[in-house]
Amino acid sequence: MTALLKLSQAIDGLNERLGKVVAWAIVVAILVSAINAIIRRIFGVSSNGWLELQWYLFGAVFMLCSPWTLKANEHIRIDIVSNTLSKRKRDLVDIFGHLFFLFPFVTIMLWLSVPYFIRSFQSGEVSSNAGGLLIWPAKGLILLGFIFLFLQWLSELIKRVAIMRGDLADVETVHSAEAEAERLLTELGTAQDPRTGTPPGDGIS
Repeated sequence: MTALLKLSQAIDGLNERLGKVVAWAIVVAILVSAINAIIRRIFGVSSNGWLELQWYLFGAVFMLCSPWTLKANEHIRIDIVSNTLSKRKRDLVDIFGHLFFLFPFVTIMLWLSVPYFIRSFQSGEVSSNAGGLLIWPAKGLILLGFIFLFLQWLSELIKRVAIMRGDLADVETVHSAEAEAERLLTELGTAQDPRTGTPPGDGIS
């Protein structure tokens, strides 16, 4: 299990660094969009290549940041249900979901994405739009995204099993908006006025 946990840490570090770098593509996409709009407004010209570049950049963020999202436990879950379960039951639900939903999905997408990318790369596929870009790099992003997502799936499964075995300390992060609101209300209710030593509003009719 020690070797597996080291592998998990390496995968986590890789996907987090990758996600933080690729996230900057959003800024680049915004700049490309702004420059394209300005040129179109001033000179009355534009290019399909600029539009497709924006799609590629957003596609890169979506595909290559998804493993980081999974690692950070920021993927969509039904908090109103999961928060009613014990931690052990939530871990069991996570393991079940990873094995019977995420794993089959990622495996199928990898199986389909490999020939999808290879055919595009070998043919030098180009966009059918005038002035469009090469298509195969975008299809390569799909394949890369699912490769890194598969690695993160493996890391998450290792960590869940290690936690349930007691080999890894569990640091649980509460993500529900209700829990955060309750925490803020508690802090406000227990805050004291530094001049009177009483909660704010006390003694005011």
